[in-house]
Amino acid sequence: MKSKTIAEALGGNSYPGRGILLGKSADGACGVIAYFIMGRSENSRNRVFVTDGEGIRTKAFDPAKLVDPSLVIYAPVRVLGSRTVVTNGDQTDTVYDFLREGKTFEAALCTRTFEPDAPNYTPRISGLLETEGGLSYQLSILKSAGGDPASVQRFFFRYGAPLAGQGHLIHTYQGDGAPLPSFEGEPTLVSLSGGIDAFTAEVWENLDKDNRVSLFTRYVDCRTGETETRLVNQNQ
Repeated sequence: MKSKTIAEALGGNSYPGRGILLGKSADGACGVIAYFIMGRSENSRNRVFVTDGEGIRTKAFDPAKLVDPSLVIYAPVRVLGSRTVVTNGDQTDTVYDFLREGKTFEAALCTRTFEPDAPNYTPRISGLLETEGGLSYQLSILKSAGGDPASVQRFFFRYGAPLAGQGHLIHTYQGDGAPLPSFEGEPTLVSLSGGIDAFTAEVWENLDKDNRVSLFTRYVDCRTGETETRLVNQNQ
């Protein structure tokens, strides 16, 4: 698979929805994480990312305008030791709880399905980045079979000993539409360069300016576990 730049992977797509990018920095020193959310409705756009312990959570920017919190308010990022869980919904907690009990990422997500937001049936995307014993990461997507809510498809992708300067990106939608078309195929191989500030700017600038809502990025030092984090919110 030929790698794409972040601009090639995201630029020109007006609505990739929510997305997770995991990878390894160009200098090979850090695990790289990005999670972004976009929105078309007022309820979806009325959000910001805020820190929550070692992770983050979504919060209503204007609580008076919050309509239905069920699919928009959750903890996208939680940390358990050397493992960072990143998802686009409350399955973050499912994965975290399973890992804490000594169970697996896959086992946790086999108890979950896509979101109940007909007619889109938005996929649940999830990631797990681990630094102990060498950097590795996993990505997953849970989606309906061709938009049929009677059938769920669960896909898992494992990346051991990733190459420096490479990452993998998965997002909920192929693009805008009615209903919204689910992401298809393997996660996109993307090239990574520079430090966290350059990376953050590159992702944010290539998200559609009318639909982008929030972005979380983090570099995790593979040797020490120390982290450096950035949060960008359209609503300030």
